[in-house]
Amino acid sequence: MSLEPFQKSNALSLGVELEMQLVNTHDYDLAPYAEDMLRLMSKIALPGSVVPEMTSSMIEVSTGVCQSSSEVLGQLTQIRDALVKSADKLNIAVVGGGTHPFQQWHERRIYDKPRFRELSELYGYLSKQFTIFGQHVHIGCPDADSALLTLHRMSRYIPHFIALSASSPYVQGQDTAFDSARLNSVFAFPLSGRAPFALTWDDFTVYFNKMAHTGVVKSMKDFYWDIRPKPEFGTIEIRVFDTPLTVERATALAGFVQSLGSWFMNDQPFMPTEDDYLVYTYNRFQACRFGLDAVYVDPATGGHMPLREHILLTMDRIEYHAHRVGASASIALLRRSVERNDNDARWLRERQGQEDLLAEVIRQAADRFRGGADTSE
Repeated sequence: MSLEPFQKSNALSLGVELEMQLVNTHDYDLAPYAEDMLRLMSKIALPGSVVPEMTSSMIEVSTGVCQSSSEVLGQLTQIRDALVKSADKLNIAVVGGGTHPFQQWHERRIYDKPRFRELSELYGYLSKQFTIFGQHVHIGCPDADSALLTLHRMSRYIPHFIALSASSPYVQGQDTAFDSARLNSVFAFPLSGRAPFALTWDDFTVYFNKMAHTGVVKSMKDFYWDIRPKPEFGTIEIRVFDTPLTVERATALAGFVQSLGSWFMNDQPFMPTEDDYLVYTYNRFQACRFGLDAVYVDPATGGHMPLREHILLTMDRIEYHAHRVGASASIALLRRSVERNDNDARWLRERQGQEDLLAEVIRQAADRFRGGADTSE
């Protein structure tokens, strides 16, 4: 199977996908209502799409192609309102967060779709453990080579994305001590991690063809990399974000990606090198484990600094570009979050400390998703 050609897209256009939890309103455990939700959502005219995911207690919603973060927010708000309305009819709730805090993976059912059945046969119990929930952000690139250059530049900021979106501290009723435990499930897959270091589409095609020749991969969908090219859309897709608890935060993360993309494509601030990846897995682990309290090792200098400080420095550096693409409000929301050391993982832990019952934490998280703008942000 050959690699499809890289399609044209508007530079810096955005698309956002959110994997959402469906929970019952009795004990707030996951509920296998994907088919019912998809049936109700199909009757509502919406931008983007609503599709099934690996197990029957999750669905994925996505925007159409957007040019700005404000357009993303408009579409996500519309989709969110339709989700809430449909869930109310079924007496269930829709929740953000990267993991469900107390679901048992062995109780999950694989959604009845050929690709999911095939993956279940290949990956066994990992497929059910893949009942985790992420946000994917697509950013348009003018051509294939600039897509790869942007991908490898963006890789330096993977820890920033993880810490800012982290919302999965609990797994099977336990506090994991990670801000993002979700990514530990992703790392179990053999084709996860980082993309190979190729800066031209010709070199990347050689790599893909070698992989296809081994029979291990058939298409780009078989790679679970942190960032992967999506040639059919003319984008790169960043996949490390936990699903946030609100559409406002999801939008802000997309605005941050777009601002970085503008900086990379317009200013060409640095050339990525293979050596950038020497500290990649260390930085990624730090961000998953400690969130905004992580240590960041600068790939260029080898210097160590608090990740929180590096995020704020990065926001200062891209301020002009954030203004240029209309993402200043996105950066301001995330900046407040960093200055207060307040991500969604911390919110979930604070609620659990107050309530003791994780079911009550989920009920409040469902209210938070439903409620639009959050005063804490």
